[in-house]
Amino acid sequence: MTSPSTGPAYDPSTALLVIDVQNDFADAAGALAVDGGTEIIPALNRQIAAARGSGALVVYSQDWHPASTPHFARDGGIWPVHCVMGTWGAELHPALIVDGPVVRKGSDGEDGYSGFSVRDPTSGRESRTALDGLLRDAGIERVVIGGLATDYCVKATALDALRLGYRTIALVDAIRAVDLAPGDGERALAEMAATGVELAGEPAVSR
Repeated sequence: MTSPSTGPAYDPSTALLVIDVQNDFADAAGALAVDGGTEIIPALNRQIAAARGSGALVVYSQDWHPASTPHFARDGGIWPVHCVMGTWGAELHPALIVDGPVVRKGSDGEDGYSGFSVRDPTSGRESRTALDGLLRDAGIERVVIGGLATDYCVKATALDALRLGYRTIALVDAIRAVDLAPGDGERALAEMAATGVELAGEPAVSR
């Protein structure tokens, strides 16, 4: 466990992964708004500044869906239409500091929960995004993760990072949950911790 007051120490072998801090998730007017999503942005910006100041890589993931995809409820999935490529909802939130490469996911209609992989919602076939290769090329050994949402894309990214051999830290004061079922966020944190993800900081207050 890292200190809540100082957070993780960054170095050139560490990457900060900022997950899906997009208008449709973070903004209250977004199509799939996470309660309090904008409230994590100041904490994320502090982490981004600390990472870049220590020579660490910062990488952003971005949901980037076509207008029609089995990921959406109207086409057989479970989610409302969100993060359609080229729209306001898909843009990274304007209050977020962007200082690094962006990895887009879901552009061919896949489910894109993890920053590392996508899954065809019909066949179930998984394929990798560019994220792992980008990290390997930079010599990254440890990842620190913040963003949206705790119980979906943050959790999926953290578990994939562990499977790929990265030491993995989740910034619990810089993530928020969808909580489709009450307690999903807490259960996601427990699952991550039980699997080996280190939890840094104090959780944001639930509303």
